[in-house]
Amino acid sequence: MQRFLAIFKIPELTRKIVITLILLSVYRIGYYIPVPFINQEELARKMESAQGTGFGQVLGFVAMFSGGNLSQSSIIALGIMPYISASIIFQLLASFYPPLEKLQKEGESGRKKINEYTRYATVPICLFQAGWVVKTLVERDGWNLATPGFDEGFNLWFYSITAVITMTAGTIFLMWLGEQIDEYGIGNGISLIIMAGIVGRIPAATRMLLLDSDGKLKESLFVLGGGTSASDIGFEKLLVLILMFIAVVVGVIAMTKAQRRIPMQSAKHVRGRRVYGGTRNYLPLKVNTANVMPVIFAGSLLMIPRMILTSLANHYTWAQGLAAAFQREGWLYLVIYVAMIYFFCYFWTAIIFNPKEMANNLKDHGSFIPGYRPGKSTADYLEKVMMRITYIGAAFLAVIAIIPNIISSEMNIDPLIAGFYGGTGLLIVVSVALDLVQKINSHLVMRNYPGLTDD
Repeated sequence: MQRFLAIFKIPELTRKIVITLILLSVYRIGYYIPVPFINQEELARKMESAQGTGFGQVLGFVAMFSGGNLSQSSIIALGIMPYISASIIFQLLASFYPPLEKLQKEGESGRKKINEYTRYATVPICLFQAGWVVKTLVERDGWNLATPGFDEGFNLWFYSITAVITMTAGTIFLMWLGEQIDEYGIGNGISLIIMAGIVGRIPAATRMLLLDSDGKLKESLFVLGGGTSASDIGFEKLLVLILMFIAVVVGVIAMTKAQRRIPMQSAKHVRGRRVYGGTRNYLPLKVNTANVMPVIFAGSLLMIPRMILTSLANHYTWAQGLAAAFQREGWLYLVIYVAMIYFFCYFWTAIIFNPKEMANNLKDHGSFIPGYRPGKSTADYLEKVMMRITYIGAAFLAVIAIIPNIISSEMNIDPLIAGFYGGTGLLIVVSVALDLVQKINSHLVMRNYPGLTDD
């Protein structure tokens, strides 16, 4: 408690935390502001009937990864997903498109320019996704979600002026909130918005897990083999969820802090009668350098074909088989999901970790790795080590990401419940929370206060 109270003894840190909380509160307020001219009561009934279907799972998965609220058609229904999609596009382009590659090598100024292009690209992506979402919600199975009195000529007015522009403006505002958190608050703004969206949905998942429709504790929770539906589970299923929760939290913390320590030695320097240097130290390489970003990127990209196939399956027979194979429990979805997690782990690590630059820094500071010559030999060794430990980090992320899908399919547990209490949602929350605690610790240690997690 004394370490926690030390946070409020630092005015700058206190101000950053307060600003972050205020901006996240603004996001949560926008979460419940509906798009004009939509019959929200009718939409709520339709969403309740779609719960548990492939369409309902897609909407829930989109909401978890984007921080949006498609189920209530709010002004931030798209969440931050269009910005994430634009970021993925420009990160990939920067790896092989010469002008962007040149900008990326310019340091901070180049990064700001790429971020500017990313913001511009977010707008057309928002317009496209908002148009698709509105068309799907309004026309799905003959749904008539227009507010009474707006039926005639409703489509043109709703699509072109009201819903699409409103949702686009909501996403741009959300992107701006994330940038304000980055600049004036503490932590990564986009990650905190996604985390806040997940945490905000946990109470609903808890009620679905523990309470029946009358608000009473489910009797099946205390019966072995009890519960026949995905929302009505028995004691052994509850025990599995508890064990998954503990395993994911412990595993994420361990993997986030895991390091591969490479022995390093500094050269000796003789000045007069004194000898300097010659000490042995370690060069720490994080096992999971990319953190949770590969899971967010892979999940965000996989939403696009899932949404398209789910929409096409309502009109075309040939798309029904593909849509079924691409559901979260399907083998095709899981294989592509794991492959994309591996790809983005290595891709993100390649962006962050530069073995040649690190080898040159060691050489300039008079340090070397025993058994390897300074320069290219050291860089090749560091790259080989990073490739190996990244494989382990990617495997961990893939296991965490797909186990809830397998358990949901084999044990008949609602995917949203399994995801919140033992999978991707919990992985994101714990990873972002650890990153936030680390940033708070840096402020405390810099002012000679003990960190929150120091021994």
